Amino acid sequence: MELGEVTVCSTTEAAIHPDVDLVVVASPNHSHYPLAASALYAGKHVVVDKPFTVTLAEARSLAEIAKGTGSMLSVFHNRRWESEVQATREVLQSGVLGMVSHYECHMDRYRPHVRQRWRENEGAGAGLWFDLGPHLLDQTMYLFGLPQSISASLAMLRKGGKTDDWAHVQLNYESMRVILHASLLVSGGGPRSIVHGTRASWAKYGADVQETQLKEGMTPGSPGFGYDPDPGVLYGGETGGRTEIPVPVGNQQMYYARVRDTILGKQQSSIPTIDAVAVMAALETTFHSAEQGRVLPLSMTASEVAQWRRAHTAL
Repeated sequence: MELGEVTVCSTTEAAIHPDVDLVVVASPNHSHYPLAASALYAGKHVVVDKPFTVTLAEARSLAEIAKGTGSMLSVFHNRRWESEVQATREVLQSGVLGMVSHYECHMDRYRPHVRQRWRENEGAGAGLWFDLGPHLLDQTMYLFGLPQSISASLAMLRKGGKTDDWAHVQLNYESMRVILHASLLVSGGGPRSIVHGTRASWAKYGADVQETQLKEGMTPGSPGFGYDPDPGVLYGGETGGRTEIPVPVGNQQMYYARVRDTILGKQQSSIPTIDAVAVMAALETTFHSAEQGRVLPLSMTASEVAQWRRAHTAL
């Protein structure tokens, strides 16, 4: 058996064993809050899969519970350690683009037929934007910080659809605009990430390979694991000349390595609880914007914004 000796428990209480230090919640979205809260109250450190919760109120509640118990609470925003996002971060830090005016990221798939599963049925936490929105919002704030305002449009475009399968979101910064797009009706498609600046533009085609490699049975540490063959492409502003730039090797294991070190007191969490709250604030703002058809400010309090800034200064 690939997983070795695994104990299967029939209740939440049985799973939260006295010998367990860390509880990872990777269940349907609507169950994230009650399972995470139970683990925190039991004195466990907790990692929650994205989306962190299904409402901002639940996110804030979990943050307060973790604060009261003194436990580590984090969310699995694994895309920070994917080749595409790491490559985007490197090109931004290099300064080669000049002053950045536009960032765009697409997470598109081709799934024209509605499937019978909870993600595509009506219910709390269902829909494409609940699935992919947390990824796109987190990587944007990881790269550029908190936006000032947000506008969003969500739609059901597939025949027989019961929840959103298309999303187009704009995040507004003082001197920059961000476009985030997700669709289940795109085959082929264009670049995944695009950045335009005053000196040059940069694009990344092709998705990170780690998930595909894991599904094919490759294990982390194997030769070639995380190696992305699709380079980033730099386009010179004056000439439009094309230069290929190799991208970093993806390494999502770093997330759990840092969770380990946080639990052992060796470092601050690389994705602190306030980051989970910030993404839920942005996610909830997108839903309100789509419902109301207008631009809305980010739904974070002044104290939450200050906490986010302190956390990222420390990082």
